[in-house]
Amino acid sequence: MKDKILLVIPFYNCERQITRVLGKITPNILQYIQEIILINNCSLDNGEKVAVEYCRQHKYLPAKILRNEKNYGLGGSHKVGFKYAIDNGFDYVIVLHGDDQGDIQNFESVLRERQYDGYDLILGSRFMKESVLSGYSRIRTWGNKFFIFIFHIIVKTPRELGSGLNMYRVDMLKNYYYEHFRDDLYFEVDMIMATTYLKQRVLSVPITWSESDQVSNNKLIKCAWALFKMLISWLKSPAKFVEGEHRKMIIDNYSYLIVYSNREVRE
Repeated sequence: MKDKILLVIPFYNCERQITRVLGKITPNILQYIQEIILINNCSLDNGEKVAVEYCRQHKYLPAKILRNEKNYGLGGSHKVGFKYAIDNGFDYVIVLHGDDQGDIQNFESVLRERQYDGYDLILGSRFMKESVLSGYSRIRTWGNKFFIFIFHIIVKTPRELGSGLNMYRVDMLKNYYYEHFRDDLYFEVDMIMATTYLKQRVLSVPITWSESDQVSNNKLIKCAWALFKMLISWLKSPAKFVEGEHRKMIIDNYSYLIVYSNREVRE
């Protein structure tokens, strides 16, 4: 039987990048994807308008565009996508950030050869031998490698802390263990750290990762301090880290509006 796969694209202020992201969803990828949802996290630019117009002009894309009713953060948008996947009976959900740093084409062989079978998480990795980095500063590269090494030694995480291109098995999301994880940029780190405690099966896949006209919201010093605090929290108690509440503000319902729906969305 063919697996039912959802592609989730969270975006915030990605007016210049979102059409490039959508343009890479070519037929060789689309044959494995039943539905695409773009999640606008209350962008301040014209990203939503640009995305709607692109989908109207490319009706072969089985796409819906959602707008969060509030700015839930990147992690909150993940939660919207995960719940959509659960509620609509998907087997797997791919999350691709809408800033065009990751490339969905890197998962073509994963989908074609069903490399995901038997794994809970397929992790796009920027720093494997076969990975390609483009336009990424040396200080960011070595800063990431340093923390990835430290987390790998202490937490036993895979050698990646979040590239913006991952694939999740929906069955393992159904207990909503991630619901109390951060709603900000560090949600992916929480998810990756949880794989150790929950003994999830992870496959790392090399990807191409680029930085050109994107504006990073993850400042180096702020990021380093946040990661150190996460490590300290883990060392105190891995169980409390994974099972405890990490959100600054508790949200009971990550609600959204559907602002566009392509008539050709496939069941």
